[in-house]
Amino acid sequence: MATSSSTRETFDDSDTRHDEMHSTIEAWLGDLVEEVDDAVSSEQFKEWLDVQSRFHDYSHRNTLLIKLQCPHATKVAGYRTWQNEFDRHVKEGEKAIWIWAPIIARQCPECGNSPSYHERSDCEYDDTEPDEWDKGLVGFRPAPVFDVSQTEGEPLPELETQALGNVDGLLPALLETASELGVAVDIVPPQEWSHGSAKGVCQYRLGTQPLVKVRDRESEADLAVTLVHEYAHALLHGGIDTEDERSKRELEAEAVGYIVGRYFGLDTSGSAFYLAAWEGDEPETLLDRLERISSTSQEIIDAVEEVMSDE
Repeated sequence: MATSSSTRETFDDSDTRHDEMHSTIEAWLGDLVEEVDDAVSSEQFKEWLDVQSRFHDYSHRNTLLIKLQCPHATKVAGYRTWQNEFDRHVKEGEKAIWIWAPIIARQCPECGNSPSYHERSDCEYDDTEPDEWDKGLVGFRPAPVFDVSQTEGEPLPELETQALGNVDGLLPALLETASELGVAVDIVPPQEWSHGSAKGVCQYRLGTQPLVKVRDRESEADLAVTLVHEYAHALLHGGIDTEDERSKRELEAEAVGYIVGRYFGLDTSGSAFYLAAWEGDEPETLLDRLERISSTSQEIIDAVEEVMSDE
């Protein structure tokens, strides 16, 4: 996969600065589209996708139950599934997360009961034998599951999405820039993080500025790009909350993070894996949204450079 690391870009402070930056950003978005295509065809992505396909999509009710019992949960499966599918074992002393599992059984075509309940009901249907009935949902039962953090064994494949490089004053400048951009920021210690595997979140608040929360980490480069990603959400996506727009919002925010990070000399090629992992719009949608991505990137870059020039 191509790399998007570079030395820090500079443009003359002249009448042509805006056009030069726009042209460069357009070229970089073209690079990102190519990098996403490379990422999708890579063995690393195929292995990751294979593992992801083995995890269930839980209902809204079960997702809520999981979050209530284990707020940091990211990947959840049953005791035997961890052993047989992933060669991992639940650690001794771990407490199960309880969810509702569907009961699938043969159903009476008339009353909908399973054979055992049908025998005790008032239903008189006997046109076909129970072993000829179709299977369907007849109820729910409590079932124990465990998060990956409660297991040990063979590692699950991970996508290398984090940004790399020397931030060289970028992180403190981004934090100082937040107020100018109209955003509040909270750097949250890992042990206090309650948003699962997300690196950051943007919370829109009625009557006040959006709150960007990011999980603290050792890599300042990755922390900086995550901040930019969430700043982009704050600047672009307030009031947009439809499911069909979700992948478009992520495309835009990650593209802004990619561009701003690359502008300041960071390796942001991991954004390609991030975008490859999002189902929905094709990466070419980035070019369709060039104006929004470009103007937001330039707004953040200009604000950061102003802070850095004053130091």
